[in-house]
Amino acid sequence: MNAIILADRQDITAEGIRRVFEAMGEQQLFNADDKAGLVELLCRYPDAVVVLDFTLFDINDAEELMVLHERFQQTRWVLFSVDLSSDMVRRVAVSQCFSVLLKECPLHEIKECLQMACRHNRYICRNMMEQLLVPAHHDVEETRLTKTETQILVDIARGMTTKEIAEKRFSSFHTVNTHRKNIFRKLGVNTVHEATKYALRAGLIDAAEYYI
Repeated sequence: MNAIILADRQDITAEGIRRVFEAMGEQQLFNADDKAGLVELLCRYPDAVVVLDFTLFDINDAEELMVLHERFQQTRWVLFSVDLSSDMVRRVAVSQCFSVLLKECPLHEIKECLQMACRHNRYICRNMMEQLLVPAHHDVEETRLTKTETQILVDIARGMTTKEIAEKRFSSFHTVNTHRKNIFRKLGVNTVHEATKYALRAGLIDAAEYYI
């Protein structure tokens, strides 16, 4: 029986995945609230299957994730997030230990992915596979941010939350969150840390303003 580590900060999602694993007969389930807790569990169960919401967890970028992979080479990873950039997926897909699953996937595909991960097989969902089939050079034009997106990127890099940005701009949380997703997609990033590094390189903020 596999040890399963749920590294997802959305309680409702983690509970749903827990139910799926229990239906599969997997009973050895653990929750990791942060990276330190994840590492502690992996030290005890190095051959575990980790279901990771990469976008919301405190792992800064693909490089940091690959460092964990190098340390725990028996671990099987299921990246389970709302949105993942194709560049990031290409970065980790060099290893057979990574499966990719979007939260918009239908239940039958989620079950199939988790079953394959428990059998030490890789699975990449249909939606992400379609994104990976688009030539990388097609992303070049998408990196142009609108004026509003640039302003929101600056606020993100300065450490403001989506709610705070919405209040500042007199916009709805949903509107700002949509802008945020579009910014991350265009830049090919998945975390605030990666977006902030882009803002620093582009000269949109000074290093003194970066405090994340």
